[in-house]
Amino acid sequence: MRLVPILLATAIAAALPSAAIAHGATVHGNAQTRITDTSMAVAAQLRETALASRLAWDITESLTTEVGPRLAGSEADARAVEWAKAKFAELGFDRVWTEPVTFPKWIRRGERAEVLGANAQPLALTALGGSPAGTIEAEVVRFADLAALEAAPAGSLAGRIAFVDYRMERARDGSGYGPGSRVRSRGPSAAIRAGAIGFVMRSAGTDSHRNPHTGITRFDEGLEPVPSAALSVPDADQLARLLARGTVRLRLALDCGWDGEYTSQNVIGEMTGASRPDEVVLIGGHLDSWDLGTGAVDDAAGIGITMAAAVHIARLPQRPARSIRVVAFANEEQGLHGGSAYAKQHGADVARHQLVAESDFGAGRIYAFNTGAPAHAEAAEARIAEALAPLGIERSDEGGPGPDVIGISRAGATWAWLGQDGTDYFDLHHTPDDTLDKIDPEALAQNAAAYAVFAYLAADAEGDFGSTPAAPAAE
Repeated sequence: MRLVPILLATAIAAALPSAAIAHGATVHGNAQTRITDTSMAVAAQLRETALASRLAWDITESLTTEVGPRLAGSEADARAVEWAKAKFAELGFDRVWTEPVTFPKWIRRGERAEVLGANAQPLALTALGGSPAGTIEAEVVRFADLAALEAAPAGSLAGRIAFVDYRMERARDGSGYGPGSRVRSRGPSAAIRAGAIGFVMRSAGTDSHRNPHTGITRFDEGLEPVPSAALSVPDADQLARLLARGTVRLRLALDCGWDGEYTSQNVIGEMTGASRPDEVVLIGGHLDSWDLGTGAVDDAAGIGITMAAAVHIARLPQRPARSIRVVAFANEEQGLHGGSAYAKQHGADVARHQLVAESDFGAGRIYAFNTGAPAHAEAAEARIAEALAPLGIERSDEGGPGPDVIGISRAGATWAWLGQDGTDYFDLHHTPDDTLDKIDPEALAQNAAAYAVFAYLAADAEGDFGSTPAAPAAE
């Protein structure tokens, strides 16, 4: 997952079209959107049904067990697409279809690092997605943070390996990930500009295990990429201690790189609405994962939560007015490719999207709710929050669109945010430890209940939440 934490998400939300900006906006004099007492009573029963169900767990268990790791462009990616198509059909979705998503294919074959000389020892690390292959031996230079590396003069790291030793901070809302992920995304280019022949970093993670955290990196245009990797947190500590004792030479060997293009699929399932079936509430997660673990919290959980929520809604005696659309997005991890493809395919239909939301922050309990709806939908949003309150969820002024719905939100769709507790999410994120046993089934059921209540009430609301095509960007 390339998470959009609260601070970044709020900034994104501020840049969205005026129809999707938070409370207080005036949009074309729209009538007030309302949710009836009848709908609220149905939502209360739906909430209890979903809380008592293990369906979200069963779906998550199926994906992580039957497919396992799902690196974009891999053989397992193709199996995941087939799994999703079959699972939507098995669960009784009325419509199931796919839409192609093409992207560059990156592969990992092997990786190793070792300190050379008198203190010779191996270090646990993993190549960053997008890194080239290469074997290098060089002196290591430590930097406390990204700013220190970016300030290094051109040529000052000639023939050396840059090491950024930035320690990511733990936070419930995931806000510590912003600075940590910037080391990963910008650090390699900064190292190259200073003359480095390789780059290593303390993993963007909050655990203390010998599990390195991978993730995508980028190289600025015009720079020749160099081998780039992340050390596990204990190994970053070890390297820092060795450097405090004197010069350290490191041998870094990465066997990985880009390998042409690949076409995967967004897999979409839809439960048809009762009276306005052409309008949709979109929920979903991303189908791909990194290859080190089994992609349980990132993001099989999101797939399980949203598939289950739609099924719970469809099993009601009376369906809501609008359709519930669940999207299993392709290749989120390496650049939001599935979300971008969806926005391109459906941008012209943005007004048909009542609300859009993505579950892509693990399986911790949801604690907060918000939307980007304008003033005429504020009362309806308050009623959704009222229905979510028994689940321990409070209405918030924070939040923003999930990663894969950023594109369609920028096209004018109104986002919703159900904020999960991510206190321990970055202990697992992009590591071999991202496995099913880390998920609490009761917390997963709370998530599914929240998504079911939210999606049902949004789909059955009388009136809209402000989705409207965005004005063309100024030249």
